Amino acid sequence: MSSDTASGRRLTDPLGLARRHDWEEPAAEGPGDTPSSRWALARLVAVVVAILGAAYAVGVGETVVLVACLVACIVAHELGHFITAKSARMKVTEFFVGFGPRLWSVRRGETEYGVKALPLGGYCRIIGMNNLEEVDAADEPRTYRQKPVWRRLSVAVAGSVMHFLIAFVVLFAMFAFTGDVSGYLPTPPDNPITAIYGLQRGPSPAQDAGFHLGDRIEAINGQHFPTFTAMQQYIQVRPDQRLAVLVDRHGHLLTLHPRTVNLEQVGVKGLGPSAVTAHKPTGFIGFSLSPVVHSSLGASVVHAAGDWAHISGATLAAFGRLVTLHGIQSYFHMLASAKAAANPGPHSVRFESPVGIVVLLHRAAGAGLAWVLYLLAAINLSLGIFNMIPLLPLDGGHVVIALYEGVRSRRGRPYHADVAKLMPVFYLAIGLIAFIGLSALFIDLRQLAT
Repeated sequence: MSSDTASGRRLTDPLGLARRHDWEEPAAEGPGDTPSSRWALARLVAVVVAILGAAYAVGVGETVVLVACLVACIVAHELGHFITAKSARMKVTEFFVGFGPRLWSVRRGETEYGVKALPLGGYCRIIGMNNLEEVDAADEPRTYRQKPVWRRLSVAVAGSVMHFLIAFVVLFAMFAFTGDVSGYLPTPPDNPITAIYGLQRGPSPAQDAGFHLGDRIEAINGQHFPTFTAMQQYIQVRPDQRLAVLVDRHGHLLTLHPRTVNLEQVGVKGLGPSAVTAHKPTGFIGFSLSPVVHSSLGASVVHAAGDWAHISGATLAAFGRLVTLHGIQSYFHMLASAKAAANPGPHSVRFESPVGIVVLLHRAAGAGLAWVLYLLAAINLSLGIFNMIPLLPLDGGHVVIALYEGVRSRRGRPYHADVAKLMPVFYLAIGLIAFIGLSALFIDLRQLAT
């Protein structure tokens, strides 16, 4: 490479962000497993165990474990790139968990594996990701840029595919083992009663009639219902009426006779005003059912696929709303107003910072395993979709470049795009990602402080 060309590239890419997959120190040369590396690994394991022990001692152990699971999901993203790059015989020089100072590493063949100090994900360094990176002539045939289009596409999409696979497996586990709590499946009318409410002035019909926690509703006035929602609607259009409710109590059937009250005229203890306010005559008994819906193993596969598509569609719609004029105005309003951020509108969208995600994981841990699984699935789908946005440095940017190069290439004459021309867009994308991350962190820290 001529000095003029190198100088021109430095001017085009002044920070050098496009010339490396990561922008940290190069891989260390030397032997693989050594006494010093084994001692460093032992120290690292001891520190991790100490942190985990301290976390459980102060009551946040489950949250720390969930954060570690999320980091593992992000590392799995890079593992997808690693596996597909290795299968394409690309040269992978580094595979690290975390960023920043190196805590431990070991070399196996041409690749250095290790752990760095900031557990914010990981990275996999594949040489020659674009035409700006200088590579030894002997390694040029093994660069990313010299491989066929389909190989480059497989590497570029592999990270998001890993997120999508993780999300599907986690959703399957939720449906099959813990039950759906997300509302994707309608609540059956015979789910057990988990709450009985009282009125602000006296007992509710459920208390008067003798409903118990764990009771299962079989029928009302001899009528069976396909869902709890359908049963609610039946009750709501019958204010001030005496009903015959067939109940299964621990395997024994009995009939209870509550007289519904009118929600226009009474208040309910334990529920917010918005949950019980009625603007027309509305029947009310005063119980709620478990929202958990269990599925067989076979049905869980189908439900997982359906909920996977449902969450993906909702995520795409949220991203779409974020880039509209209303979405941008709403986001800046949340930045300016703590109240707006704490009580966002139904169409308001914002990103969660690592702090916000930790808070969500902590709340999910307190709510139960089902909510943890659902949240992990939603996070993985969001990460997978976000990485497919067609902008460098995201994976979607590499997909677009590979497709463009495939269209421009001719048999025997491969075409390589000049990434230098994309540098303004690249730096704009970097700035946008930095703004999103910092602003999301600001909102989350402000909410914690208030």
